[in-house]
Parts: sequence; C-alpha cells; structure tokens
Amino acid sequence: MTDPVKYKIVVAYDGTAYQGWQWQRIGLGVQQRVEEALVKLFPSSRRIDSSSRTDTGVHALGMVAHFQIPKAEDRIPAARLPIAINSLLPFDIRILSAVRAPKKFHARFDATGKQYRYFVWNHLSMNPLLRNTAWHVPRKLDVAAMRAAAKHFVGEQDFQSFAANPGYKKKTTVRHLTKCEVKKTGTQLTFIIEGDGFLYKMCRGIVGTLIQVGIGKFTPDEVRTMLDKADRRVAGMTAPAQGLVLWKVYYNKSRRRHREAALEDE
Repeated sequence: MTDPVKYKIVVAYDGTAYQGWQWQRIGLGVQQRVEEALVKLFPSSRRIDSSSRTDTGVHALGMVAHFQIPKAEDRIPAARLPIAINSLLPFDIRILSAVRAPKKFHARFDATGKQYRYFVWNHLSMNPLLRNTAWHVPRKLDVAAMRAAAKHFVGEQDFQSFAANPGYKKKTTVRHLTKCEVKKTGTQLTFIIEGDGFLYKMCRGIVGTLIQVGIGKFTPDEVRTMLDKADRRVAGMTAPAQGLVLWKVYYNKSRRRHREAALEDE
C-alpha cells in the first residue's frame, strides 16, 4: 500500500455474543464485525491490529486498534469517522473515537499498560439489568480481607498461579501490576487491576481467588504463598467472563512494551 494513512480507533463492545475479539474459525469475533464495516467504507482496508485479545464473553470500553488505508480513500473527516463506521456495526459494538496516527504507531506494541475492571453483584438476588456484565455472588463477602489480599498482587512477580494455559509455551510469566484495588458501592464490587501486561485469564484468576478470600476459603496471606509457588493448582478459581471489561489502554512514548507481554491477554 503506497502512501498509507493510519487511524487509531477506540472500540467498545458487549462481548456476550462473541467468541472474543479475534477472528474465529468457528464462531464470531468482534474483530470480524469491525473489519467488515471498514471494508465497506474503505475497499482497500485489510486486517486491523488491536491492543488486546479479549476472551469469549469479555467486554471492552477502551479497546484500541489501528488500520491503514490508501490516501486516495481517505475522504471521511476523522471527527465523523466513528459515525460512519457505527452505522455499519451491530448495536453491541461501537467506535468511540478515531484519530490519525503516526506511521510508526502500533496499537499492540506501543501500549505500555492496561486497566481491567471486574464487576461483582454481591446480593442475595441478582440485578437482572447486570446479568451480562457482572458476576452474581450471593454469599456475604469480607471486603477488608479481599483488600488485604489484593495488596499482594501489586509489583513485579510471577503470576503463573493465576493464569490459564494459553496453548503454547510462554517465555516468561512475570508481569508488573501497578494497581489491584477492591471498591464497594452499595451491593456492587469493582475490582480495578492495572499493569504493563497480562497473562491469559490472569485477571479472572485474581478476581476468583479474591472472592474466595472474601468467603473465607483462603486467608489474605495465603495469596503470597500462591504467588511464590507459581503453580495454577494452588490458587483459587477463575471468575466467569461476563464481569470483565478492558477499561483502558495506556500509551507512553518513552517506552514500548515487551513483545511477549503484548501478545498475551484475557
């Protein structure tokens, strides 16, 4: 493609009906729907590159992606591009913003951090309005114990005990979390997890374990032992997909993420 124009877009989606972000051999990925919309506007557009690879049923509010088109096809103002793309997308996927990006920008490899949020409805009865976006936990939870346990996850350490097998050998399972917090608003709990990279189903392994701390299955200090053993069998359960949202992707021009960390995700 000669003299291409590159765009950076932010995508939000309800992942309930999709088998994750990526194209699927069997099933439907969010990426497919976005690319099908783009090719109707820009016939020369091909695959888009994303910052993350969310799993089946996981949602996003801040998925970042980029695509390139020939300059000759660049006829829609950037400010109106989200409207044009959204008119061709299903109701559960929306482009929130679109801006021109530098030629060297890469949505995945230039990302320096991500924030995930996981939502739990902690009440005897589930809120039906949140059935697709929160995990219903009816048992009483010890929030103070969960907050104490969450502190163990902050820092650079091996998260093997909280990740699922991605189906290929990983060079390293060390990641750096800058935040792991538990917020409570009424009956809703929000787990905020932020770091430079994530292993496959790592956030859900952390949340599942914290919930089990909350019901008294584990003590907060046992989380430290789980981390040290680097063995998935010693940690807690994997939380269900529907409560997880890719909230935001961070970009810092001063550094690029390690390629291995950039390739793995929820």
